Amino acid sequence: MFCIQNMRPFLPEPDLSEKVHDAVLDAICSGELKAGARITQEELANQFGVSRQPVLQAMMLLRREGFLIDAGRKGVCVAPLDVQQARNLYVVRGALDGAAARLAAANYTPHLAQRGRSLLEVGRRAVASGYVPSVIEADIDFHLFVYEASGNPLIGETAQPHWQHLRRVMAAALGESDLRVSVWDEHEGILRALEAGCAREAEELCRGHAEQMADILTGRLKAVISRAA
Repeated sequence: MFCIQNMRPFLPEPDLSEKVHDAVLDAICSGELKAGARITQEELANQFGVSRQPVLQAMMLLRREGFLIDAGRKGVCVAPLDVQQARNLYVVRGALDGAAARLAAANYTPHLAQRGRSLLEVGRRAVASGYVPSVIEADIDFHLFVYEASGNPLIGETAQPHWQHLRRVMAAALGESDLRVSVWDEHEGILRALEAGCAREAEELCRGHAEQMADILTGRLKAVISRAA
């Protein structure tokens, strides 16, 4: 056995394809990269200072996830926003949210109640800031908290692939301060039901919340798509 003096273990190199994937995904979901925007391997490789191979891998994954589509001679472009897909996403989310809230009401502890109230405060502050990305992040964190509080990890795992698509819909359609305030009023009502241990009420509130958001955001999404056409 040999030993080299003054040598430290190698740290694992970051996965470049994952970093490229996450950066492009964030740009798409935040709206920085609009639907129909053309993307090339060369441009991304130059922008990130990497070879084309990790970029190719990242783009292949983004295609499989539905964020990029082939565009004939134009190569690859950002997938269009789809109203029906958005509604389908909220149908799934409503079912998962309702199931999670029902379970969470039966398992709610003072510690969870404290965390829920802290998340509510974060959401209210995000609304007051007027910065939409912070509002969206706080909204997602709230619903992930309800999933966690359910005690059933399969709920969060089932929802996980859809959250970035939902984030993209919210970024495109969520813009009016009155809606953002009403969202957090509804979140507060859900927390009260959880704290009271009212499983049925918590489930109904979560489902109703998702259904209402589906109606509002898909309506606004139609307007966004019409203006872009």
